[in-house]
Amino acid sequence: MKTIAPSDLQKLIAAQPSLCVLDVRTPVEFAEVHVPQACNEPLDRLKPKAFCAAKNLSSSSPVYLLCRSGGRATKAAELFARDGFDNAVVVEGGTLAWCAAGLPVNRSAVKAISLERQVRIAAGLLVLTGVLLAHFVHPGFIGLAAFVGAGLVFAGITDWCGMGMLLAKMPWNQFPSCATTKKSCQ
Repeated sequence: MKTIAPSDLQKLIAAQPSLCVLDVRTPVEFAEVHVPQACNEPLDRLKPKAFCAAKNLSSSSPVYLLCRSGGRATKAAELFARDGFDNAVVVEGGTLAWCAAGLPVNRSAVKAISLERQVRIAAGLLVLTGVLLAHFVHPGFIGLAAFVGAGLVFAGITDWCGMGMLLAKMPWNQFPSCATTKKSCQ
């Protein structure tokens, strides 16, 4: 897998403004803060062949991938490779590293709770609910807490989170992506 430092990508963008920079975070996360040249296609909706066809990208054209910190961008690079596009390049550290480097971003007044925080809130509420129900209603409800705990362990081991994928599809995490708008990769 190819990677690039945020500062190196910024230099490339300055020299070639038409580079394709793709942010694979949720639309709400993207709306809150993003690299100015990036377009958004959430990881759960990403179809690399269709994306490249819509953007007139050849299999040799580089696509620079961003997410919050690099995990989702790495998964997106794997999807591109699986579809025969070997020039997917992950931006090291994602948008967090881009911001930390002091590089330009577009910010909006939208203040969203990140998907990672939403997962922690939902998991915590489910565990707390399971424990309280087990204590006050029936001991069998402890299974809810155990199920959530097992899911978190699985997510930590595999780096795949079903709860995160489910939360990403919730209405409060949706805005039009670059596949459904006319914004091109720049």
